[in-house]
This record gives sequence, C-alpha cells and structure tokens, in this order.
Amino acid sequence: MSRLIKSSIARKVVMALSGLFLVFFLGQHFVINITSVIAPDTFNSWSHFMGYNPLVQFVLQPILIAGVIVHFVMGIILEIRNNRARAISYAKYNGGANSSWISRNMFITGLVVLAFLGLHMYDFWVHEMAYKYIEGSLEDPTRYYAETVEKFEPIWRTVLYVIAFGLLALHLLHGFASSFQSMGLNNKYSPAIQTFTKIYAIAIPLGFAFIAIYHHLNPITH
Repeated sequence: MSRLIKSSIARKVVMALSGLFLVFFLGQHFVINITSVIAPDTFNSWSHFMGYNPLVQFVLQPILIAGVIVHFVMGIILEIRNNRARAISYAKYNGGANSSWISRNMFITGLVVLAFLGLHMYDFWVHEMAYKYIEGSLEDPTRYYAETVEKFEPIWRTVLYVIAFGLLALHLLHGFASSFQSMGLNNKYSPAIQTFTKIYAIAIPLGFAFIAIYHHLNPITH
C-alpha cells in the first residue's frame, strides 16, 4: 500500500511539474504573440530568432514536445487510475457536492486543449517545418506577421481558437493552482499563489483570444 501511495504521489508531482513547465511556455509564447498586435516588426524579429536559433530548434523545442507528451500521458494514466479506485458508482456519486465542475472535467478540457494543440501545430509548426526543410525556401525574417494574420482571416478558425482559449482558461483555473498543491507547497504564501494562478489562468487565454480576434478584424490589404 505504501508503494502504491508513493507511486501515486510521484505521478501527481510529474503531472504538476510538466504542467508548470507548459504554463511557463504559455506565458513566453504570449509575450511573443502580443507583439504581433503592438509591434509587428518586433514580432517578425523574435519569431525569426525562435525559428532559426539552433538552441531553440534542437534543444528547447524537443523538450517542449516531450513536456506536452508527458503531461497528457500522465493525465490519462491518473484519470484511468482514479476511475478504477472510485468505490462509489457514478449513478450514486454526487461529484458536485465535493468538487467544482472544472475539477471533475479536467480530463475532458485537457483532451480539447490537446486537440487544439494539434490544430495549432498544423497551422504554424507544420507550415514552418515545410517552409524550411521541405520547400527549402530562403530565409525571410519579415514573413511571420503576414502569415499569422492570414491564418485568422477565416471566421471559423478564429471562432475555433477563441473557444479553445476559453476551455484552456477553465483547464488552467484548476490545474495551475493544483500543481502547487501536488508539490506540497502549502504555506503563508498560498493565498497569494492562488490569486496569481487565477489571474494568470484568465488573463493569458483572454489575451490569446484578443490576438486572434484582432487579426481577424484587421486583415492585411493587398
């Protein structure tokens, strides 16, 4: 029993650490993307650096992909084990009496976020890989802003992104704060941490949604 408990704790810690890593990346990603609204030249410059810097491409990018895989695989494992361990059937279980809707549906919101990541990688990462390694196109440090705006011209893609960011906010509202609890960080700073995680969980996805809507409403005229 002791080994099972330790194993469960270890999985939750891995889940928490990988989640915090992805939250950090999300913030860094937002900082770069918001410049596409306020300073397109800066956005082009930073995007070009991220797209061609060897450290970013061949070290940090694989680590990020590994972090995504670990986080979602661990989430699936924990969900399966939690379902098996639940002694009371769903027919008799009143989940709303002891937990919020968000906490009870983290697995569902997580799967939706994962599907959104697939779309996002198809829209940007796959295109970037094809541009550089398949088409063999020459470097163009000024192309990123126009390509980003073009992606949000279709209303369906913009709406899809906004919905996905809304679900990401729900996922973060519970997951970000829970990451600190899973690592046993419960002290006098906990209320401040809880407040920060809630603000972050709402502000960052809202900021991403704003970027998508802004570019949809402000297409590049040729």
